[in-house]
Amino acid sequence: QVQLVESGGGLVQAGGSLRLSCAASGRTSNSYAMGWFRQAPGSEREFVGAINWSGDSTDYADSVKGRFTISRDNAKNTVFLQMNSLKPEDTAVYYCAARLSKVGRLYTIPYEYDYWGQGTQVTVSS
Repeated sequence: QVQLVESGGGLVQAGGSLRLSCAASGRTSNSYAMGWFRQAPGSEREFVGAINWSGDSTDYADSVKGRFTISRDNAKNTVFLQMNSLKPEDTAVYYCAARLSKVGRLYTIPYEYDYWGQGTQVTVSS
C-alpha cells in the first residue's frame, strides 16, 4: 500500500505560479510511475502530466505543455508539479496518482493508477 498526500494548492492570480507536491509513504521501496490529474466541478478527471519511475521521461496534456513541469525526488519520495503562467481554466482539484511500474512507461489514463491522493484545490482568478 502507498499513501499519497498532495500539498501546495491555493489561490493565485492569472499569470502566477504554484508548485504542488505529492509525498508518498508506505511501500515506497517499490518502483512507481506517477501522474497528476485534475478535476473541475461538473467535469471528468483529466490527465495533466506523468513521470516514469526513474524520472527521465515525462508527458503532458496539450493544455499545459510549456507551462507545467513534473519532476520527482525519489530519495524524498516526492513528486512535484511546477505550474507557471496559470490561467483561470486551470482551476480544479489536483490529484496525484501512483502505480507500480518496473519499466519506463508513462500512464495517462486514470484507471491505470492504483493509488490516489485526496487532492488539493487550485484556484486561478482572472
